[in-house]
Amino acid sequence: MWLPRLATDRLVKELPDGRDDGPLATSTGSGVRRLVALNREAQAGGLKVDMTVAEALAVCPGVELAPADAAADRALLERLADWCGRYTPWTAVDTWIEGMPGGGLWLDISGCAHLFDGEAGLLSDLCGRLERGGLAARASVADTPGAAWAWAHFGGGRQPGGLPPAGQRDALAPLPVAALRLAPFTVASLAGLGLRHVGDLYGMPRAGLASRFGREVAHRLDQALGGEAEPISPRKIPAPYRVQMAFAEPIGRAEDVEEAARRLLVRLCERLDGERQGVRRLELAAFRVDNSVRDLAIGIGRPVRDPRHLMRLLAEPLAAMDAGLGIEMLRLSAAELGPLQAEQGALAAGEGKGGREDVARLLDALGNRLGHDRVVRFGVRQSHLPERAVRHLAAGEVPSSAAWPALRRPLRLLASPEPVEAVAPVPDSPPVMFRWRRRTHRVARADPAERIACEWWRAETPERDYYLVEDEQGCRFWLFREGLYGCEPPPRWFLHGIFP
Repeated sequence: MWLPRLATDRLVKELPDGRDDGPLATSTGSGVRRLVALNREAQAGGLKVDMTVAEALAVCPGVELAPADAAADRALLERLADWCGRYTPWTAVDTWIEGMPGGGLWLDISGCAHLFDGEAGLLSDLCGRLERGGLAARASVADTPGAAWAWAHFGGGRQPGGLPPAGQRDALAPLPVAALRLAPFTVASLAGLGLRHVGDLYGMPRAGLASRFGREVAHRLDQALGGEAEPISPRKIPAPYRVQMAFAEPIGRAEDVEEAARRLLVRLCERLDGERQGVRRLELAAFRVDNSVRDLAIGIGRPVRDPRHLMRLLAEPLAAMDAGLGIEMLRLSAAELGPLQAEQGALAAGEGKGGREDVARLLDALGNRLGHDRVVRFGVRQSHLPERAVRHLAAGEVPSSAAWPALRRPLRLLASPEPVEAVAPVPDSPPVMFRWRRRTHRVARADPAERIACEWWRAETPERDYYLVEDEQGCRFWLFREGLYGCEPPPRWFLHGIFP
């Protein structure tokens, strides 16, 4: 699919009233300003792409100029690629832009056309929706991506069409060689030799083409005619399990959207039950009337296939989703899966409920509301340094079997040690006074030192002597001295934790 006036159509759609009643063009913003994209009125006024702005104003004084924004055009193409998922899960943005205005999309509709009354019906529906949305589009279907690209850009007129099976050789013959996605310099070189149409290359020896033009010409010709495969990498890898529901009339009421999502969940969980799989990440896509897609996702700590629990997690983000002018289709995908075996239930009624299952559901609810990276549990790490002896695990992750060390540690450990000013009577004795956060603490009691050294491969960290001290108000702190007296650099004192 080719959108020849993508940039100007995007600008018109962004206007408050959507007017398109005059010549409009985009231009580069530095150096010699040149035209990049034109709307229909600008083309009718005699303007051409790559014309300088000065020449354009002389030819068409009333043209409205806007700065070119390739990033915004690319973002619109990516949103359209997601929206085209209503036709096929295998969509991608066309990266070939050299010498061609606008932008394009690839759609692999293998096995999908029958859902729209054949290829012609799919093309008509696709281009019709885009035209009603203010986007000029040309599309074509062929046996090969190269042939479809050539026919959409250079053949078939303005109406969508397709090439007959195995008919690309005859259909492409009268088209210009630029239809093979060749660089402009290569096209000009071929024209200098009298090779202006694709059919002119059919009888040319491959060795001669390769010696003069390299592999490019023969490679593109083989791709278009089917002699060489051209795989399409999708923008998003389709989920292995997905269900969808299309509506005869767009829906917008929150109750209708929620009921549709609930029915999709039941269908998805029934499929997963037969495969002994559970969901760990669920994605819902709402295809709206305005050719846009609204996505939402939830994560689950452990594999689940209970539609009631999944619906409870989905209800809150679903209520906040904007239906716009209406939703035409909902698609539910199990983006991440995990094995889920059958579990033995309780023999007596009321037994075996709650426990781990209730905790897992609570963690799922907290994770989706606060963020799964903020709901964690602690695990042991083999390190003597206190700040490295603990690691964060996902809330649903099973910690290792390593036991916690039987050491005296503060209940509150600071995220990073904070420097303090301390006074010690002799080098290896605990401090008698220290100042932390502009407050002076006089030490009433102190325990003997605990020396901690880092791992041997972390020699850049000096040894530490930790002291548990109690001030005159009864507050207990965990201080350490880093480094030894008489060494360079001189030792420093830090506060690392607070005891209850």
